[in-house]
Amino acid sequence: MAAQRLWPWYLAAWAAGLGPALYLGWCILHGQMTANPVEFLEHQTGLRALQLLLATLAMTPLRRLTGAAAPLRIRRTLGLWAYAWLCVHLSMYLVFDLGFSAAQLSDDLIKRTYITLGFAGWLLLLPLAITSTQGWQRRLKRNWKRLHRLIYPAVLLGALHFVWLVKRDEREPLTYLAVLLTLLALRLPKPSRWRAILPARSPTQNLSLEPESNPAPGRGRPPLGP
Repeated sequence: MAAQRLWPWYLAAWAAGLGPALYLGWCILHGQMTANPVEFLEHQTGLRALQLLLATLAMTPLRRLTGAAAPLRIRRTLGLWAYAWLCVHLSMYLVFDLGFSAAQLSDDLIKRTYITLGFAGWLLLLPLAITSTQGWQRRLKRNWKRLHRLIYPAVLLGALHFVWLVKRDEREPLTYLAVLLTLLALRLPKPSRWRAILPARSPTQNLSLEPESNPAPGRGRPPLGP
């Protein structure tokens, strides 16, 4: 029964991962890649990677909203597809823009901020992709969860890479940045948790400017988790 409930979620995750390839194949066959095909492909692959990374981050809030465990089960699938598209995006840049020139790559990393941000995001996601298996999860134990929190700065770097890349109309990259910040905000402690963290006060103490003499012990916020 559990497998029957999960298959639509996995189908959706694989459709999200494979769908961009079908779309790009259709564009290539029908000549719908604009006047600059390389730029079109680089933009599309990078955009799909960012979209899938945001979808990966959205699974935990979706789990909390729906109470279903399925979003967490497909989170790894979405994350791996996101990294796959990010590798395609980087490969196109290395092949078509740089011609595999290490010297040119070093020059771009120093002089072009958006290249620096994007490459740094890719590097942060590399160990996450390598350790995404259950075997690595067993080996690293609690450190696995700590390591996979790198997804937060990595996606932020990716969103800033998009913002820095666009020269004129920044509405699209800023929209993605806003979505990311919203997803990160949803991971903040709930108001009830803040009440548990803050010292408890009596009604008379609330009217006083004096510090409390016996504050109630607080509880630390729970770990975020990828």
